[in-house]
Amino acid sequence: MQHCHSNMDKNKRVCFLLLRVLALGATIAAAIVMGTSHEKSSFFAVQFEAKFSHTSAFTYFLIANVIGGAYSLLVLFLPTESLLWRLVIAMDVVITMLLTSGVSAALAIAYVGKKGNSYAGWLPICGQVEGYCHQVGAALATGFAGVIIYMLILLYSLHSAINPLLL
Repeated sequence: MQHCHSNMDKNKRVCFLLLRVLALGATIAAAIVMGTSHEKSSFFAVQFEAKFSHTSAFTYFLIANVIGGAYSLLVLFLPTESLLWRLVIAMDVVITMLLTSGVSAALAIAYVGKKGNSYAGWLPICGQVEGYCHQVGAALATGFAGVIIYMLILLYSLHSAINPLLL
């Protein structure tokens, strides 16, 4: 019975490690895709450039994903016997909230870029800079995947912390 129990613990650790690696990949990919998004265009002989750094919500999204990726990398190298593991669940909550707020803010601005806002007089820009808009969409999709992975990590962490208390 002891052998079965240790094998189950090993499977849990592998699953947890896999989720952390996926979170690292998703957050860093989202940051890179957003960070490289830019396109120049002209509209009625007016030249303009669409770039992530021109929008504070996109910059926030990029920074949130860089922080999430850096945190994921640090946790991967945290020794299992470290007392810092007690902080990991709390930090997982913080990172999940940070990534969720980043993708939410960026998604709101991306929607305005795609559809415009007739009440505010804002015109949609995606017709003029389609490549830029597609790249931002890919960054948002990848960032949203990172949020989902972090929510799974959080549920898994909470289950691992609460389960021994229920026995």
